[in-house]
Amino acid sequence: MDFHSNSNPKSLTNNLFFISLLLFTNLLTLFLSSTYYSSTCTPNFTTTTTVTADEDDKTLPPEFLAATSAQRLPLGFNRNFGSDTVRPPAGSACTLFPEELRRFMSYSVNGSCPDDELLSQKLLLKGCEPLPRRRCRPAAPPESPPPVPLPSSLWSTPSDDTVVWTAYTCKSYQCLIDRSRTQKAFDDCKDCFDLNGREKHRWTNPKSNGLDFSIEDVLGTREPGSIRIGLDIGGGVATFAVRMRERNITIVTTSLNLNGPFNNFIASRGVVPLYLSISQRLPFFDNTLDIVHSMHVLSNWIPETLLHFLLFDVYRVLRPGGLFWLDHFFCVGEQLEKVYGPMIESVGFKKVKWVTGRKLDRGPQLQEMYLSALLEKPFKDSW
Repeated sequence: MDFHSNSNPKSLTNNLFFISLLLFTNLLTLFLSSTYYSSTCTPNFTTTTTVTADEDDKTLPPEFLAATSAQRLPLGFNRNFGSDTVRPPAGSACTLFPEELRRFMSYSVNGSCPDDELLSQKLLLKGCEPLPRRRCRPAAPPESPPPVPLPSSLWSTPSDDTVVWTAYTCKSYQCLIDRSRTQKAFDDCKDCFDLNGREKHRWTNPKSNGLDFSIEDVLGTREPGSIRIGLDIGGGVATFAVRMRERNITIVTTSLNLNGPFNNFIASRGVVPLYLSISQRLPFFDNTLDIVHSMHVLSNWIPETLLHFLLFDVYRVLRPGGLFWLDHFFCVGEQLEKVYGPMIESVGFKKVKWVTGRKLDRGPQLQEMYLSALLEKPFKDSW
């Protein structure tokens, strides 16, 4: 009995001490959470914690600054970033066009975006790429139907109700299909939307014929099944991607909407569009793609230095042993020998196929030439 009576006060004291310690630590945790992590508990999406802007930035649209200014990370320094700040990317040329930028970034936050596809694409082509993000909902068809299921979608023209037509001369797919016969003015890929025209026969020959390489011959240069994923640069309505999908190969197609809803049409076919200009760094990691293809787009209309950078970017994303299919590159005859041939060779590709021929569709007096080439990133010593 003496033992029990003597030990009770000590036990009670210990219990009170631990209860007080537990209460203190809970209060401390609550204080720290509310002080340092309040952004996760009390969201305020219309204001931004940013690093102090330069004096010159005060003339830029507030939403542009909100989208592109350096922003503090809520949890402080991040080892992956190597910083306590994140800087959202935007094309360096955006600020060179303040009036267009102001129009693009003028909208009601959390509301509807303006129907301004023409404006946004012009900004992008001028070098404002990537375009700054916006906090508004883009224009969309009022009653868009569900997509045509695969595989029927690969060769089907979608409903007109899947597109916002404001930015285009044509207001229906039938108009786009007919324009190669009814329209005299130039348009990029003017006959591409007619899936029963030339598109139906592209890359269908079982054997290569001069400048026209066949898919079978190109794939036949690699081990069966080793070409699995790739990119088509400036791929029109993605018929190349569709042909490759029929062979269980996944191709992403870059395209712009130059007086036609190319990206909508590509997506409706059941392949992946990428809204990207030739000026932008390819959004793929080094040494990852099996094949890169480009038809007509990479040609002498591109400034030489920009084209040189682009060719090295293609080399970068291809894995060792990957293929670059340069399909109908065109230039003036002497340029091929003096400029573009040496430029392509300087990148480090190994020639698998190299075929040249005359381009006569605009007349022989222009002395234009085509080059079709199949180039390999070397398996060894590609670095």
